[in-house]
Amino acid sequence: MPDSNTNVIEIRNLTKSYGKNRGVIDVSLEIKEGDIFGFIGPNGAGKSTTIRSMLGFLKIDSGSISILGMDSVKDHTEILKHVGYMPSEAWFYGDMRVSEVIKYAADVRGLDCSEEARKLCERLKVDTHKKIKELSLGNRKKVSIVCAMQHKPKLFIFDEPTGGLDPLMQKRFFELINEYVAEGATCLLSTHVLSEVNKYCKNAAIMREGRLTMLDSPKIDDETFLSFYDDEG
Repeated sequence: MPDSNTNVIEIRNLTKSYGKNRGVIDVSLEIKEGDIFGFIGPNGAGKSTTIRSMLGFLKIDSGSISILGMDSVKDHTEILKHVGYMPSEAWFYGDMRVSEVIKYAADVRGLDCSEEARKLCERLKVDTHKKIKELSLGNRKKVSIVCAMQHKPKLFIFDEPTGGLDPLMQKRFFELINEYVAEGATCLLSTHVLSEVNKYCKNAAIMREGRLTMLDSPKIDDETFLSFYDDEG
């Protein structure tokens, strides 16, 4: 069972800029084990920058990030072994077959994930025989979900995962998240979809203009939600 007193993610005063362009400013955040954490905000607010900094893909200007008790810079490689990351862009080599992409994602980790991958493909109705270039956006997203989930990581980080998915597949995606979390995983869900946060997330925060605001409750009404967008510029 998850330990709700254990921090899986700890961010302290994270600042990252892109020259003269704003990135994120003095962001601090804690996410407990077993949480499904909603990370919401307008495009360009700093959500993806925060996520990429957490995973060690960006060099931060200042602050500190701990993931699963490890330093995001010093322990970058080890952290990635225990994280299932799905970026917002589901890009793969177009001539590879779906089965090859999924196996490659497992091979990179040195793992045999074939049984879990088979179960996920069955649940999400993934056609493993097709080539990536033959797939719609939604079906590429499903392949990306399988790649992120098949090694049963301790931490899931999803960046806009449900775009392009039909309502049934969205429902099945969240069913899978809940099942993995019940087994001890934690999930960070970056999304624009307010209903997903209200329905599935235990805690939430909003990014706006590079700064983070924790919410007292993940239940946020439409008027409050839209105010963060309307004020953006």
